[in-house]
Amino acid sequence: MQYHALALARHGRQVSLLGYLQSRPHRDVLHSENIRLVPVAELSGLRVGPKLLQYVLKVLVQSVQLLYTLLRIDQPSYILLQNPPGLPSIAVAWVAGLWWGSKLIIDWHNYGYSILSLSHGSSHPLVLLAKWYEKLFGRLSDYNLCVTDAMKKDLWVNFKIKAVTLYDRPASYFKETPLDLQHSLFMKLAKDYEPFRARAGGPGAGGPGAGGSAFTRRDGGAGAVLRAGARPALLVSSTSWTEDEDFSVLLRALEDYERFIEEGAELPALVCVITGKGPLKDYYNGLIQKLHLKHVQICTPWLEAEDYPLLLGSADLGVCLHKSSSGLDLPMKVVDMFGCCLPVCAIHFECLHELVKHNENGLIFRDSQELAEQLKMLFLGFPSLEGKLQSFRENLRESRQLRWDQSWDQTVLPLLGTRE
Repeated sequence: MQYHALALARHGRQVSLLGYLQSRPHRDVLHSENIRLVPVAELSGLRVGPKLLQYVLKVLVQSVQLLYTLLRIDQPSYILLQNPPGLPSIAVAWVAGLWWGSKLIIDWHNYGYSILSLSHGSSHPLVLLAKWYEKLFGRLSDYNLCVTDAMKKDLWVNFKIKAVTLYDRPASYFKETPLDLQHSLFMKLAKDYEPFRARAGGPGAGGPGAGGSAFTRRDGGAGAVLRAGARPALLVSSTSWTEDEDFSVLLRALEDYERFIEEGAELPALVCVITGKGPLKDYYNGLIQKLHLKHVQICTPWLEAEDYPLLLGSADLGVCLHKSSSGLDLPMKVVDMFGCCLPVCAIHFECLHELVKHNENGLIFRDSQELAEQLKMLFLGFPSLEGKLQSFRENLRESRQLRWDQSWDQTVLPLLGTRE
């Protein structure tokens, strides 16, 4: 939603951006004169009675809270929301739209009921109720956006909702990171995370303040930044640590990668960085701590908004374990990785082909063994500028991907008409 807010602000619209303030918004949002942040307090402490009762109470309290907030802002011409989460926001936004005389726009990224079905099963009463809710209130919107052509078709066939496909596109700041900025980022992260620190006896060894990181070093004479000799490969993934991403697949693949090295394969050491936060992070951190790997290091940092694109633009390979609960949405993380010309290994699901082109800009795998073999094949001879890894990167550089601002102007701006 920050991208939408920035696009609207760029065209002179006044934007009230409602949301939780657990994480600091991007600095472009904070510095925009046309965007006003309207914080919504996150509920906690509703742990009384059965889980079903807790859920109902939470929805009721959120409904009152959100409606109260929406009715206190300046009268909007449009109310734009992302689904999911759509319960209770779609219904509340529709009511607020009736009050204000505003048009309602829903940006469909997935179905909330399909996510709910991951933990409850597709026939659970809550899941069936959530599906009925999305179908009913989704039809009451004035305009609809969605992230794939497959979802556009499904919305019409099953919900009788007409939507326009607005593919997720990378923002302009998702790009390859210059070496000096890579060095600054690595030195910053080395203060808190061991895998980024220079190896003992290697260039820059002696701690994070000694002038070198695990990946880069500063030349003592000219002061130029150079890549560290025999540096490890940097593997990056990001997640919200939810049920639709099984990170045990990656962990098993990393165990196999370790075994390949032990058996004599000429592969680089690996630093695996998994960014993000969410409900299952502690569970997976527990699994990571039980691993005994000599050649693979794993860390799970939470990055500042400005550092995340820098990390992607510094990495050697991205991994995506997102399995769409509906089979109809595409992982934004891969979009951002491609914006940084970062090749990706992604787990297979329906409609992924709309984004990841196997053997062109990345590889698609189905299980941990296939992923391990892909890592072995891509990193043999690393850091040589030959081979498939470099070929994928060159293909991404040549693709001249459409950026978010261009895509938004072509697709969303016409829906809004002239500036009001």
